[in-house]
Amino acid sequence: MMKKNETSHFELTFIHSDAQALAASLVTECDFTCNDNLITVSESAESVVDLRARWNSLMRGLIASEHALSAAGED
Repeated sequence: MMKKNETSHFELTFIHSDAQALAASLVTECDFTCNDNLITVSESAESVVDLRARWNSLMRGLIASEHALSAAGED
């Protein structure tokens, strides 16, 4: 079982039809690679609590970017 103060890491890979635009929103958030429609996000922190906070920020940013892309596509 992990302890709250243990160094932690996650890697998330996902596909999106507008991956380049989503990747642009990640530039200040985390380390990532973007190839075609595939984005891989890599994040680590000194504690599980910090990693959870980074996860939450990342998800909020991705959701906001996805909503903006969806709204821009609706004419």
